Amino acid sequence: MASKDGGRTSNRGFASMDRERQREIASKGGESVPAAKRSFSKNPELAAEAGRKGGRSVPASSRSFSKNPALAAEAGRKGGQASHGGRGSERAAEHGD
Repeated sequence: MASKDGGRTSNRGFASMDRERQREIASKGGESVPAAKRSFSKNPELAAEAGRKGGRSVPASSRSFSKNPALAAEAGRKGGQASHGGRGSERAAEHGD
């Protein structure tokens, strides 16, 4: 059931907030964690080791990107298109950005 406020069915929750309020809240992401506890920002070696551990958790036979660079490149292009592929210009037009 759509309401008179632009099709929203509820006035509760993050999605129903105006865009500026959503941005304000989203910009605070990570602030709840004290800087002293953000170990990767303080210790790049720890971050690198965590990345290596993540890579080792996948069996070599399943690491298709390491065996097929073309497949990795194609996946990267698809990811870029999914996250940026024209949607930004549509949103800008909708919201007057």
